[in-house]
Amino acid sequence: MSYKYKRLDKNDAAVLLVDHQTGLLSLVRDIEPDKFRNNVRALGDLAKFFKLPTILTTSFETGPNGPLIPELKAQFPDAPYIARPGNINAWDNEDFVKAVKATGKKQLIIAGVVTEVCVAFPVLSAIEEGFEVFVVTDASGTFDDLARHSSWLRMSAAGAQLMTWFAVACELHRDWRNDIEGLAKLCSDHLSDYANLIVSHTALTKGK
Repeated sequence: MSYKYKRLDKNDAAVLLVDHQTGLLSLVRDIEPDKFRNNVRALGDLAKFFKLPTILTTSFETGPNGPLIPELKAQFPDAPYIARPGNINAWDNEDFVKAVKATGKKQLIIAGVVTEVCVAFPVLSAIEEGFEVFVVTDASGTFDDLARHSSWLRMSAAGAQLMTWFAVACELHRDWRNDIEGLAKLCSDHLSDYANLIVSHTALTKGK
């Protein structure tokens, strides 16, 4: 059977941000803290740039997991926000599943903490229900490389596509000519090397 390339479609995608909580972020050791928070913000920014329905959820906020990080609250003040009282798998929460299905989208872009639990469990559950799932690897974090790669293998074996936020942005955008300045700003805001590239390009083109 030949391979079928299933691309992200900005008209059929929603973003699920799962358990990016202050307490859980202290467990993330497979990526540097500053880089990780930048990647999470980048995913949030691309969700807003492409006008993707976005759902926030947390687990057991009153316990050690802590509240949602303030950056996401600020980015999405009006997004559906599901504070799960205890469900470890977000898909076990009826309100969360209802919010996901209410978007009407069949492609789910998912990131969260920690990767092998808070991300993997709803990813597997969503795939079982027929959704196409795209995991944003660099906006998801866990204890170490072993935990990360074990969960990546499990999710990819089930059919999830593993991507970085930059790849997600580019696949959604399709063509630079759709909005050169918009995509350039998104990338420059979160990739310092890309910002340098844009500054250099601007200087060269303005000098002509």
